[in-house]
Amino acid sequence: MVEEDLYRSGAPNELNFPFLEKLGLRTVVYLAQEEPTPRFLNFIDDQEIKLHHLALHGTAPSSNAWDPMSEEVVLEALELILDPTNYPLVIMCNLGRHRTGTVVGCLRKLQRWNLTSIFEEYRRYAGPKVRLLNEQFIELFDTDLVRVPISHPTWL
Repeated sequence: MVEEDLYRSGAPNELNFPFLEKLGLRTVVYLAQEEPTPRFLNFIDDQEIKLHHLALHGTAPSSNAWDPMSEEVVLEALELILDPTNYPLVIMCNLGRHRTGTVVGCLRKLQRWNLTSIFEEYRRYAGPKVRLLNEQFIELFDTDLVRVPISHPTWL
């Protein structure tokens, strides 16, 4: 849980579906470069969950998975996250570490968390595989580029 009705996760397998079903998800923001598995696509279709596969936008197919996310993808993800009509919502990538952590880090910056706390949260999920380029991206992210809707989540 990131905030009320806002979750983060790695790409799920069938064992995770019953738990995800209990969350009553309305939206999945999927940040992995790879396509979701056919079983996951069937699950979200059965549950009438809307899928936004953002990593395909603004990312060259030959791009290195170690490269930071594009600003365009982060802004698109935040636009979805800041719209309460998308809730309950889960942000996910392959392992729920780097891409998801970058988006959550930028969200925390928008919430005016201090940088030390943002990096502590990022590192808690990244474990020993912290990517300094992601931390740099979060640090340099310009929150003025984010369009905050009039009707936004109460925690912002």
